[in-house]
Amino acid sequence: MAINFMRPIRPVITQRIVMLLGGLIWASLSVVAEESPAPTSWESQQIAWLRSQLAAQQAQIEELRKELQEQRALLMGSHSNVGTSARLATASPDAVLASARPPVTPAPFIPVQAASTSAPPRTPQLVSGPEPGPAPLSFSIGSTHITPVGFMDFTAVFRSKNVGSGLGTSFGTVPFANSVNGNLSEYRLSAQNSRLGARLDSQVRGFNLLGYLETDFLGFTPGNSAVTTNSNSLRLRLFWVRLSKPRFEILAGQSWSMFTPNRRGISPLPADLFLTQDIDPNIQVGMTWARSPQLRLVFRPSETVTLGISSEAAEQYAGGSAGSAAITLPSALVPSYSGQLNTGSSGLSVPSPNQDLIGKLAFDNKVGGRPFHVELAGILRRFKFYNPLTLQTFKVAGGGGSLNFNVEVVKNLRLFSNNFFSDGGGRYIFGQGPDLIIQGDGSPSLIHSYSMVHGLEYQVRPKTLLFAYYGGAYFQKNVAIDPTTGGPVGYGYSGSPSEHNRSLQQVTAGFSRTFWRDPAYGALQLMTQYSYLFRQPWYVAPAQPGEANLNMFYLNLRYAFPGAPPSAK
Repeated sequence: MAINFMRPIRPVITQRIVMLLGGLIWASLSVVAEESPAPTSWESQQIAWLRSQLAAQQAQIEELRKELQEQRALLMGSHSNVGTSARLATASPDAVLASARPPVTPAPFIPVQAASTSAPPRTPQLVSGPEPGPAPLSFSIGSTHITPVGFMDFTAVFRSKNVGSGLGTSFGTVPFANSVNGNLSEYRLSAQNSRLGARLDSQVRGFNLLGYLETDFLGFTPGNSAVTTNSNSLRLRLFWVRLSKPRFEILAGQSWSMFTPNRRGISPLPADLFLTQDIDPNIQVGMTWARSPQLRLVFRPSETVTLGISSEAAEQYAGGSAGSAAITLPSALVPSYSGQLNTGSSGLSVPSPNQDLIGKLAFDNKVGGRPFHVELAGILRRFKFYNPLTLQTFKVAGGGGSLNFNVEVVKNLRLFSNNFFSDGGGRYIFGQGPDLIIQGDGSPSLIHSYSMVHGLEYQVRPKTLLFAYYGGAYFQKNVAIDPTTGGPVGYGYSGSPSEHNRSLQQVTAGFSRTFWRDPAYGALQLMTQYSYLFRQPWYVAPAQPGEANLNMFYLNLRYAFPGAPPSAK
């Protein structure tokens, strides 16, 4: 049993402390008495008595110090108690006294208000610490630091033809020149692209915790929304939590797919992704991206190498979104297979027997003293169907890969190249083409698809950015025979819909001008985008042009909230 050597001296210490405090009180009275008018005889006696008591207290303090020194010598010679007693043995007497005091609660982490309305707001700080300079708008709840993120957009978009998709462009349905919409233009004003969100930073059991929430107003639009109220509905974009250490991190929630190209590393933060500088919410033809529920793991074996793997929500996609027409099914299989394929309006009703597995390797270094990023990514997809007519189950595996890089060619001029190829990966090219078709016996057959986005971004001045991109996507035809009719079905067959696109291409250029940026007040930006887009279907009907094209121009005024990370998307 461990022996507590401090137990015998605790009453002594308590008694000495009480006497010491009494002495200090009497000493204070004596000082007051000395500063008073000449004392009377009785007062002189009291002062003399107080001085004697103070001298006695000082002697007692010295005696207490000696006792503590002796106690420390005993503790140094004992090995039976190596806990608190060992720490006290190496401490000074003052430290021993301090150790008996109750723990001091740290000062609360609260926002400090500005001294006046003209002074910039201050960042949340420890009230006992020095006051920092202006910083982003933020606050704390307990140990969690919360920073609002987002921006307010006022956007004008003009298109030479009426695509009819609102603020985001439906690339796959650009109308032909001999159609009604091909002879009508559209000019729209919108605030839908505005964002609201928050970033949460904290510490949990030795891990850095980062939570990220982002929403916009591009959700479901009621049919009469544009008549009077323009009530655009709120939509969840990103909502995830990440636990990380210097070499390892785990993320769960809805985030940008790991297959989305990065500007650096394998970070999920929008500012670290290559999402172009386009204003169009649907970004650019040829981009590979998705925002999907996922669980990802990331490992950094060195400062220059990052490895990641992600399991992400899958869909058996048959076209029908982003302007692409859905595949044509064999007539006898329409009742049973329509519910097994997502055609862009199926919601969550389609069965999802598998998840998509994505891996990425990223390398960040410098070439000639300038930043360089290159990444390799791969995806494995699995599809499963059941034919009730023949009682057969069909499975097929697909996948794809990408090679992406960016490099600073000269000072402030960056070159980007993103390249993707796949069998069954059309969903990741913004759904501009299907993953597969269904053959006459009910078995799936994958569609080959390819895409790319190349471009330049030039920071001409600290507040002026120029950009230009070329993007393209290609979907190979895949044709089967309908056993019932003997006619062709699938994708891209003779007589197929005009939205069975063989290729889509887009050239984009624009600039962004920041009028001012202040960490306490936010930023104000003017942004522009011009794009020329054209598409070519597999089947061209008689008297129909072989290509549909579109000119469009975006003008955007953006106010970014204080604390919002710099991100175009």
